[in-house]
Amino acid sequence: MSCKSLWRATGSALLLGALSLSASAQTSPAGAARAVASPAKAAAPAAPAAAATSVRVLVLPAGETVLASPVPGRIVQLNTGLGMAFRQGAVLIALDCEEPRARQAMANADLAAANDQYEAKLRMQGLEQASDVEVALAASAVAKAKAQIDLYQFQISQCSIRAPWAGQTAKLHVRSHMTVTAGQPLLELVRSGLLLLKLNVPSSWMATLKMGHTFDVTIDETGNTYPARVQRINSRVDPVSQTIELEATMLKTHPDLLPGMSGVAKFTGMR
Repeated sequence: MSCKSLWRATGSALLLGALSLSASAQTSPAGAARAVASPAKAAAPAAPAAAATSVRVLVLPAGETVLASPVPGRIVQLNTGLGMAFRQGAVLIALDCEEPRARQAMANADLAAANDQYEAKLRMQGLEQASDVEVALAASAVAKAKAQIDLYQFQISQCSIRAPWAGQTAKLHVRSHMTVTAGQPLLELVRSGLLLLKLNVPSSWMATLKMGHTFDVTIDETGNTYPARVQRINSRVDPVSQTIELEATMLKTHPDLLPGMSGVAKFTGMR
């Protein structure tokens, strides 16, 4: 190769290298800017999630109880059935009370005899034929006979199982003509009136949520929305779930609602 050709090849190589360095210098700031911007974008904090304003609720009756038999006996009348309504004081179950009635009749006879004996002792005391001790013993016999009558009268009253309040029968544990023992469950009752709601809300709501706070609840079974009011707030926060239990009440009665239904309560203004 001649010297001229060698010098031309060397000059071309130097010119290409200079052009590459110039292009790299022009593009480097933009690349550096992108490299700096990318970490900043990745480190940007996420927006805080909005606080939940709805919780699940359970519909409860205004009151409920289980009636048990106070005395042993045989059921002679069953005046209620599943879902049947009743008034306060109505006789729901009547037990056979022939035995306590017979014992009461015997106690009445004993009381009459005790009274006669006491009066006779008083007359004899006036004639100085009976001592004070004999009169006192006769008076004690009268008091004992009266106590026996009161006991049997109470047992007779327990043979009629009456409704403690107006409501409906939720469950029957017995059937007519069954023989039951003392303490055996007979009926499960639910009370008529405004239905209650049981729910657990986040404990962070306590700064805003107060007694009497109103909210709306949508029941799954009906699909309708009803107004309700906070009636009671538990005095303790659950340390595991960080929630607090509430008890609310419906603002009015709704014939389409039944205890045991569930839904979603929606609160506004909670933080």
